[in-house]
Amino acid sequence: MPETAPVATAMTDGHLSSSGDGGVEKPRLKREIGLWLATALVIGNMIGSGIFLLPSALAAAAGPVSIVAWVFTGVGALLLAFVFARLGGAFPRTGGPYAYARRAFGDFVGFQTAWGYWIAAWAGNAAIAVAFVGYLAVFWPQLGTNNLLAALVGIALIWLLTVVNILGVREGAWLQGITTVLKFVPLAAIAVVGLFFVHGSNYTPFAPQGTWSAISAAAPLTLWAFIGLESATVVAEEVKDPKRNIPRATMYGTLVTTVVYILGTVAIMGIVPRGELATSSSPFALAAGTAFGGSWDKVIALVALVATFGCLNGWTMLTARVPLAAAEDGIFPKWFAHVEGKRRTPVFGLVVSSVLVSGLMLMNYTKGLVDAFTFVLLLATLTTLIPYAYSAAAQAYLYITEPELFEKKKFVRDTVIASLAFAYSVWAITGSGKDIIAKGFVLLLAGIPVYVFVRWQRHREGFPVAPEGANGAALLTPAEAPRPAEVP
Repeated sequence: MPETAPVATAMTDGHLSSSGDGGVEKPRLKREIGLWLATALVIGNMIGSGIFLLPSALAAAAGPVSIVAWVFTGVGALLLAFVFARLGGAFPRTGGPYAYARRAFGDFVGFQTAWGYWIAAWAGNAAIAVAFVGYLAVFWPQLGTNNLLAALVGIALIWLLTVVNILGVREGAWLQGITTVLKFVPLAAIAVVGLFFVHGSNYTPFAPQGTWSAISAAAPLTLWAFIGLESATVVAEEVKDPKRNIPRATMYGTLVTTVVYILGTVAIMGIVPRGELATSSSPFALAAGTAFGGSWDKVIALVALVATFGCLNGWTMLTARVPLAAAEDGIFPKWFAHVEGKRRTPVFGLVVSSVLVSGLMLMNYTKGLVDAFTFVLLLATLTTLIPYAYSAAAQAYLYITEPELFEKKKFVRDTVIASLAFAYSVWAITGSGKDIIAKGFVLLLAGIPVYVFVRWQRHREGFPVAPEGANGAALLTPAEAPRPAEVP
């Protein structure tokens, strides 16, 4: 079938509406998220359950030298954040990493990015829900002994937040903002106030297991805590003034979170001796109790509940956005592109993702499947890093092919940063281990039948199979281009 020109896009009340080459009318998502809520989404999606356990894991794996690993990983995260800030400002399109990969490298790489990111999002939600139930067991002890009850509570939480996000992006974003404040303030307080209670002797020996080897062992652990820095770009078409607010939210959120992570680790490792910290299941509670006295387990458990609740809410929002963008472009099943109601929410994507999360929750609480569940999560983490690498490469490529959308005078700086971010992503991927990388590759290959089916369906319905626009990109409207992105 010969190629046909894509249907022209039109602007209605500041929101895109087009049929595109996928044959699916582009939904008019509502711009409900301002700078503050976008920043809260970035911070909230990074600060989840992991930070409450990481100090113990780092103490066991590396000792105080893991502080250097935090700095190293923080720099890598800021490089990636800068990439997403530039791309998010230049191409404010729902889907974030997917949108950039497709624009630069075409449909198939775009599909791989969307497929991997989508799996990572809903599989990771199962882990967050499991962590929430674990902290809730402090107040409801039966959850620690009754596996079925724990599974049902976790699933109930998943569907509660699914309903919140179905009601509208504004409701989900405001809930994210509130929970971000409730969890961020106590963590920041411990990180700052705790510095006055540190003992220098707790930092010695600084590198009991070597320096570089210990940093290499600790860096992959710290990287877990930064997944989500791209969150503002994924909901780009629901952000007010996206060319200005997406870059700022991405950089501000990542910078603030990095500072809290580093200060928190410095404080906790300075308050609690390494041997005691390495065996603690609640390092923040232990540090708070040691510094301030009294029983802090329930206080910290409550903060952890808020943290995991907010993190799960934010990631629930994202599970439907990447497949929605891919479905609009005709490279994901078209049902994911449907939005419903006055709030214009992607109900199908939210429901399907939550059904899959619920299935993983049941697997996790089924005897004999825990190891398989854990392995899926490790693969999901890997599939998040691949979109990061694609995005960094996409910025360097698009700077050459579409320079009018960037600031030409900053070409050298931005290209160097993108190259460093790409190198960091590749290094982090190799740190996952050969076995995980091999199986992660198989997981990406498993999506190819879906891609082939969607392409066949489009061809049968009479839509062109060739990518839309230059480099496989969806064409931008005049309102979206070509003003250069603004990065703070």
